[in-house]
Amino acid sequence: MRTVMNRKVIMTCALTGAGDTVGKSEHVPVTPEQIAESGIAAARAGATVIHVHVREPSTGKGSREVSYYREAVERIRASGVDVIINTTAGMGGDLMLDPHDPTTFVEGTDLVPGVERLKHVEEVMPDICTLDCGSLNFGEGSLVYVSTPDMLREGAKRIQELGVRCEMEIFDTGHLWFGRQLVEEGLIDAPPLFQLCMDIPYGAPADPSLLAAMVQQLPEGSHWASFALGRMQMPWVAQSVLLGGHVRVGLEDNLYLSKGVLATNAQLVEKARTIIEAMGASVATPDEAREMLNLKPRVA
Repeated sequence: MRTVMNRKVIMTCALTGAGDTVGKSEHVPVTPEQIAESGIAAARAGATVIHVHVREPSTGKGSREVSYYREAVERIRASGVDVIINTTAGMGGDLMLDPHDPTTFVEGTDLVPGVERLKHVEEVMPDICTLDCGSLNFGEGSLVYVSTPDMLREGAKRIQELGVRCEMEIFDTGHLWFGRQLVEEGLIDAPPLFQLCMDIPYGAPADPSLLAAMVQQLPEGSHWASFALGRMQMPWVAQSVLLGGHVRVGLEDNLYLSKGVLATNAQLVEKARTIIEAMGASVATPDEAREMLNLKPRVA
């Protein structure tokens, strides 16, 4: 795939994620109301897309509860703010093994079939939802994220049936190989949309040469974005734009505006927008992104 600097950049803000970040920053939204408010603020700051996870309000842990998604999305839509809604569909793939007896699943396991991970997508019908395109040793310890080819084909087919745009999440090079396979099998509607997720242990490291190599492997006509974690978040904005991609920022991936200074989602969006505009590019409006990604028109 030919790489030319992107002049019209879709910016996604990933609002909260499911990681253990709630105790590390007061700005990480937890309740559906807080998540919606943070998403609305990010949109008003210039985000084209907001990426929505939900959390259990009493514990702050990631959740698959459909009613939380319904409340968060309804609040965003009722606000009147124009933004593209992208929900995760990655929850429900956590397999926590006893390292001394890997036939035993231990506390922390949340493993359901691929289609069951889409219950909230069926309920709220976002513009976009994610599809994590492979299994992964997720960080230290004994957590494996499970997403098998059979699960992925079934999930991609259901997303296609719903008419929701599928964003393929690529955590390693083999995931990209399989994402291409889904495109070739006709399970992903045109134009294909990829998110290259870098620096997540133990997937693809945040190496610019690796990102460039992965971009070269994308199918022609694809749209893609990329992000990296922590202090690499903002450098990766520039890196992605230079290679022809879109960008993602937000508290799911990084808590800091600068060293020792905790950020809000809106502040991260503003900082990324400054970088994009300083490069001579501009952030796409939701309507511009809808046209690029062939999304359904917004219903007033």
